[in-house]
Amino acid sequence: MRVLVTGGGGFLGSHLVERLEADDHDVVVARSADYDITSMDDTARMFDDARAELVFHLAAEVGGIGANRANPGRYWFANLAMGANVLEQARLHSTPKVVIAGTVCAYPKFAAVPFREDELWDGYPEETNAPYGVAKKAVLVGAQAYRQQYGLDAIFLLPTNLYGPRDNFDLETSHVIPALIRKMVEADDEVVLWGDGSPTREFLYVDDCVDGLVLAAERYDGPEPVHLGAAREISIRELAELIADVVGYEGRIVWDTEKPNGQPRRSVDATQARERFGFEAKTSLREGLERTVAWYRSAVAGVGRS
Repeated sequence: MRVLVTGGGGFLGSHLVERLEADDHDVVVARSADYDITSMDDTARMFDDARAELVFHLAAEVGGIGANRANPGRYWFANLAMGANVLEQARLHSTPKVVIAGTVCAYPKFAAVPFREDELWDGYPEETNAPYGVAKKAVLVGAQAYRQQYGLDAIFLLPTNLYGPRDNFDLETSHVIPALIRKMVEADDEVVLWGDGSPTREFLYVDDCVDGLVLAAERYDGPEPVHLGAAREISIRELAELIADVVGYEGRIVWDTEKPNGQPRRSVDATQARERFGFEAKTSLREGLERTVAWYRSAVAGVGRS
């Protein structure tokens, strides 16, 4: 099959491309250097070049709490525009199927845990990631509307927080796991972390997410959004202690309580993914962290703690 992957040069996209190529698909990797898909003209050119039977829309502009606070307008516009442009060009090109990656940042700030897909609209997202989350929710509405009016087979998946080799380790824009790994690999006596460590998160190893994307593309054709999760909730404080153990960091961990915590709790009910297309995460958090730390030390840090 000829497959187009937007964001194919990014963290999740690069792992998906490897999997698709290993399965002998003809993969078109759409990178931002080649196509600006916030532009309808560039998105049309991308679809003309790709002639794809299946599209994975993974391209996104997003970061951790600091990056979200610094770029609310950009993240709202870019993610909304990219999603809308991909849907419109998929319609115009009669693309057989589109798989769209959403975000659990779209859930209400105080949503009951674990999140259920039918509670996505029960409130406003946590403030620091609301522009990004609201944009992605609008893309879900678009996918459902295009299915209803034009018959476009667009499915919408909601992966929980991802991590793994080739993640973004830039401390200005990274999410919590790569930021913690980098800080602890590089630090000697002290690391300073945002908030008080009480928020909880659920983390999905990148290769498990790829499994979910591929299974959904093969087996799911419904209009409802579906979670991809790992079924384990952990506090940021516990996560920091676990990463310190994996890294071998023995210095102090200092919590800067003047910085925001972000959403209080975040974990998903992944029942629908199991029932609708047979997805279950396989990688334990510790195993995934060990692989990620090993990759960071070999590919980026060069040397680290033994």
